[in-house]
Amino acid sequence: MRKYFFVLMSLGFANGIMAQVLKYSNEFLNIGVGGRAMGMGGSVIATTSDVTSTYWNPAGLVKMKDNLQISFMHNEQFAGIAKHDYGSVGFKLSENSFGAISFIRFGVDGIPNTLYLMQDGQINYSLIRSFSAVDYAFVGSYATKTKIEGLDVGGNVKVIRRVVGEFGGAWGFGLDASVNYNRNDWHFAVMARDITTTFNAWSYKMSEQDKKQLIAAGNSIPTGGLELTLPRITSGVAKKFSVIDPKYTILPEFNLDFTTDGQRNVLISSKLINIDPRIGVELGYNDFLFLRGGYSTLQRVTDFTGKKTLNGMPSLGIGIQLKSLSIDYALGNAFNQGLMGMSNIISLRLGINRKG
Repeated sequence: MRKYFFVLMSLGFANGIMAQVLKYSNEFLNIGVGGRAMGMGGSVIATTSDVTSTYWNPAGLVKMKDNLQISFMHNEQFAGIAKHDYGSVGFKLSENSFGAISFIRFGVDGIPNTLYLMQDGQINYSLIRSFSAVDYAFVGSYATKTKIEGLDVGGNVKVIRRVVGEFGGAWGFGLDASVNYNRNDWHFAVMARDITTTFNAWSYKMSEQDKKQLIAAGNSIPTGGLELTLPRITSGVAKKFSVIDPKYTILPEFNLDFTTDGQRNVLISSKLINIDPRIGVELGYNDFLFLRGGYSTLQRVTDFTGKKTLNGMPSLGIGIQLKSLSIDYALGNAFNQGLMGMSNIISLRLGINRKG
C-alpha cells in the first residue's frame, strides 16, 4: 500500500498546475548525496572538496586533489521501496578551473496500475500492470578560482526529467550558483539553488478509455502546466582543529537553509522566509579514518496530549580513505519518517591522476 503514496504524490504535484509555485517542488533534489555529507546531516557546503561538490556547492570542485574523480552513491528509502542513486565525474580543466557532469535518480518501481482492476463489476487481477514514478536530474558544473585570494565561484546547469509511467511527465531547467571563501583556516560558503526559479513543464498522454476509467472512479483528469521552484539559499561556516596530536582532527560545520516557497515547519518559520539550521562534525585520524555525526531538520511536533516538542533528525557515518579510493557509509533518515525512513547510504569515490 505504501507504493500508492508515491503515485498520489507524483500526480498531485503535477495535476492542475498552471504556472504555480509549489512548496517542496523538486524535493528529490533536496535529499542530499554522498556518504560523507549524509553522515554529517548535510552540513558540508563550506568544506566539500571532491566531485560530490556538484550537488552541495559546485565552487568546492576547485579543491579536488585529483585530475579526475568518479563517484557513485546508492540509497534506499521506505524499506527499499524508493531508490535514490547518484553518479558524477569531475575533471581538471586548468590550474584554476574544474568541471563535472553528474546525474541523480529517485524512483519507485513496480507500482501496481489498478485502473482496469474492475471489469463488468468483477475484480480481475490479471489486468493489473506495473509502472514507475521516476525523477531524474542531469547536471553540468563549473568552478574556478578568482583573482581574490581564497575566493572561489561555481555554478550548475540542471536539466530535470520527471516521469509517471506512460501517463505523463515533465521537462525542467534550472541554475545554481555558489561562492567559497577561505581565510586563516576558516571556511565560508553560500550556495544558491534555483537562482532564476526552476520550472517543470508538465504534459499528459492518456487514452480516452483511461480518462473514462478515471472519471468512473471519481477522479479528475490531470492537465498539463508549469510547476515553479523558488530559490533556496544555504550558508555555511567551518574550521578544522587539531586535537593534541596533528593526526587527530575535529571538523565542525554549521549551515543555515533559507527557503522562500511558503511557510514550513522549521525552527524559524514565516510566510516570507524560513530558516532551517543543520550541524555536522567529522572526527579524523591521520586522513585515513573518519567518524561523522549530524543533526538536521528541526521541527515542532505536537503529540496526542497537545504537548509541543522540538524534534530533529540525527545521522551517523564512517569513512575510509585508501590512497585514491574513498569508501563512505551513513545511516540517515532523509524524510524524517521514523524507523521506516531509515536508510543505509553507501558511496564510493575514485581519484585518477595522469602520470608524467
